[in-house]
Amino acid sequence: MGLGDKISNKAEEAAGKMKEKTGDARDDKGQQAEGLKEQGQAKTKQAGEHLKDAAKDVSDK
Repeated sequence: MGLGDKISNKAEEAAGKMKEKTGDARDDKGQQAEGLKEQGQAKTKQAGEHLKDAAKDVSDK
């Protein structure tokens, strides 16, 4: 996984957390859900990148 991808995924996850927290503070269920969705998408991307890295490590041996 490239450094740019790692930074991008972490930034997306952080933005989702902020959106969720803002929704919590405003008691806005829609914004909370959107924040959780963004976090889930970012974590899914991170997991996919980790699988790619693991497969590359195995193939390099």
